[in-house]
Amino acid sequence: MIKELIIDSSPNGATIALLQDKQLVELHKEQITNNYTVGDIYLGRIKKIMPSLNAAFVDVGYEKDAFLHYLDLGPQVLSLLKLTKQVRSGGYQSKLLDNFKPEEDINKAGKISDVLSKGQLLPVQIAKEPISTKGPRLSSDLSIAGRYVVLVPFSEVISISKKIKSNTERNRLRKVVESIKPKHFGVIIRTVSEGKGVQELQKDLLDLISKWETFVTKLHGTEPSKKVLGEIGRTSTILRDILNPDFQHIYVNEQSMYEEVKSYIHEISPDLENIVRLHKHKETIFEHHGIEKQIKSTFGKTVNLAGGAYLVIEHTEALHVIDVNSGNRTANKENQEENAFQVNKEAAREIARQLRLRDMGGIVVVDFIDMHKPTNRKELFDYLKAEMSHDRAKHTILPPSKFGLVQITRQRVRPEMNIVTSEVCPTCNGTGTIRPTILLLDDIENNFNYILEEQNEKNITLCVHPYIEAYIKKGLFNRQMKWYFKYGQWIRVKSNPSYQITEFRFFSSKDEEIKL
Repeated sequence: MIKELIIDSSPNGATIALLQDKQLVELHKEQITNNYTVGDIYLGRIKKIMPSLNAAFVDVGYEKDAFLHYLDLGPQVLSLLKLTKQVRSGGYQSKLLDNFKPEEDINKAGKISDVLSKGQLLPVQIAKEPISTKGPRLSSDLSIAGRYVVLVPFSEVISISKKIKSNTERNRLRKVVESIKPKHFGVIIRTVSEGKGVQELQKDLLDLISKWETFVTKLHGTEPSKKVLGEIGRTSTILRDILNPDFQHIYVNEQSMYEEVKSYIHEISPDLENIVRLHKHKETIFEHHGIEKQIKSTFGKTVNLAGGAYLVIEHTEALHVIDVNSGNRTANKENQEENAFQVNKEAAREIARQLRLRDMGGIVVVDFIDMHKPTNRKELFDYLKAEMSHDRAKHTILPPSKFGLVQITRQRVRPEMNIVTSEVCPTCNGTGTIRPTILLLDDIENNFNYILEEQNEKNITLCVHPYIEAYIKKGLFNRQMKWYFKYGQWIRVKSNPSYQITEFRFFSSKDEEIKL
């Protein structure tokens, strides 16, 4: 599988496209104005305790208070509160946790009112960006992610990714991390750590420890509701999480972004530094790589599939609904069951891509074409799971219900990617209405009064739609002849088939358009 990353940088941010075998599978937008990114740590102030929800609303500077549930506090929240109080009062001088005495873990079935109180300061991490009318979703179970490991304060646990299957490798990684991790810090070993040496893991861990030290330093003077520690940019986050030897090229269209990406890759994976390329063509980077066309054809309510079938995607506040239709598919002349099975498999592959591409989260209900054979339903379910296995977002797929519906839940941490693919009608400018045609000639004559009498133009040409030209020239004593007697000069009338029915333009004797 050939992977390519295309980065379109602009003054307002960057749009990042991930291609697999030249097909667009992920699209991300990194906006400079977006202050709330998953992973950012803020010094929150508790605004309100809600015992009925077992949750609290926290002020992190957003227009709406952020939501913090008891289950998102993390077992070591009392240790975090203690550290925050000591650091802000100047009573704790060390930047690590060597001399810190952790508190006991909180009860999983406890109440939030027993842990937090109104006005209390608590460092919190953005777990979900603001979506729709809701504020950010928070967690106080802090973690700082690197390329190979994740650092978790107030813990001694070393966790290893389940995707690393070899027991020998798991034991090796555990021993390596145990030998280099600081006291009172837990570590999560990521999948990409497999096969990496001590030096690479240690460098990544030291970078994370440095970030923790920055967090403790800033915690002392940061004002409530302000950011304490920011996550790296979306571009670097994607590179950190998905960069592997499968990547063939990374194309960037702007010099400073090119240097930033190349420098970051040199840090995390020096052997891949040479795959970064600077886009130097006249056309835009997305047009050159065919991404613009893919965006226009892929987003929207209806998504056409190669075999003639199509998907209809509807979005509501509560869930997303995807309907699979066979359309005019006639390629397979076998029985109806086999045809439905082939359409459903084609649709399943595209649905897995659409979920990643649009970053659709929450509940997704898919209405596949009805199939009667249990073996086909089972095979389709397994095929959908295999296609969804490439998705980095956490997800769960339920087997088809007795109505043939497949339910998917997918992690939602940021707003869905929504791109409007329809264009504004040039005739009505998106209003759905045009000026009355009966007033068209009045508009033309009003402009004649301005151009011929006030501007004193001579030998002008009126260019209109062919239907309007035919109407103006119809008959012996036609509208063109009336204009000659009224204005004292002959006005040429020409037609242009590309014009809209009510569109008209004036040109001077030098064939230059007269701007009105």
